[in-house]
Amino acid sequence: MALAEHEALVRLFCERPDLAADLLTRSLRVELPDYDYAGLESADLTEVTPAERRADSVVVFRRKRPEADPQPVLAVIVEVQRRQDPGKMWSWPMYLVSLRSRLECPVILLVVCPEASVARWCARPIDLGHPGLVLTPLVAGPNEVPVITDPSQAAEDIELAVLSAIHHAATPEGPEILNALFAALHNLDRDLGGMYADMVRAALPREVWDHLEEHLKSETYEYLSDWARENIAKGKAEGRVEGKAEGKAEGQAEAILTVLSARGIEVSDDFSERIRKCHDFDRLSAWLRAAATVDSSDKLLGDIS
Repeated sequence: MALAEHEALVRLFCERPDLAADLLTRSLRVELPDYDYAGLESADLTEVTPAERRADSVVVFRRKRPEADPQPVLAVIVEVQRRQDPGKMWSWPMYLVSLRSRLECPVILLVVCPEASVARWCARPIDLGHPGLVLTPLVAGPNEVPVITDPSQAAEDIELAVLSAIHHAATPEGPEILNALFAALHNLDRDLGGMYADMVRAALPREVWDHLEEHLKSETYEYLSDWARENIAKGKAEGRVEGKAEGKAEGQAEAILTVLSARGIEVSDDFSERIRKCHDFDRLSAWLRAAATVDSSDKLLGDIS
């Protein structure tokens, strides 16, 4: 599995946890309970068993209560799957049971699959052995993620437009989808728009992006903005490698801060700055794993220095 391609999709749900709700309600026709907000939860689903079990992302929908902590009303385990992995047939049920026990609320498994063949494989029912107990994963594959070619529609839901570009980039509509997305990104803050553009580049296999890039660079293609021209022109090999490395480090840093925040751990400005300035991906990965279990941000830095 290409690590950058996988993490780009995971980061999309970290940027906007409500994207899980969009996919469940719009594409998979799942009725969600009333909730006030959605946020990230620790994705560490390890129980007392020795094996470590971590989901890609966990989104929790909570309802506010007077004079009490917000109540979890639904949790969604988001798994990004780019290939068939028979081990998931055993770990996914465990994820659901572990998180349901921890939060004491209903739990849904949402599997995001850009490849149609992998999506079909992931959607197969998992017989748990007990009579009538069968887990059927909810899968968002190419058939479930909409094709967004209208810039105004892309602007209404940037994250869904990014997901559309990733799922349908290799189709004949790929260039038109990317055009709509870049037109929408042009109206965002430059750094934010660049982040989403980099996310698409990182999530796509190199040969797919190279094909799109050549199409969009052709003389017959009309660029909608200098911003799009500049970002698409980043496709040189050296710049692409450097951009992916930097984007991976930034994604890890933001994931660390998100996990700590979701767990209610106070984070100082100095701590946030130190995390964001670190570009050592291995160190950031170690911090991210530790963030799921430490009881303070100081402890995290102290354990791994």
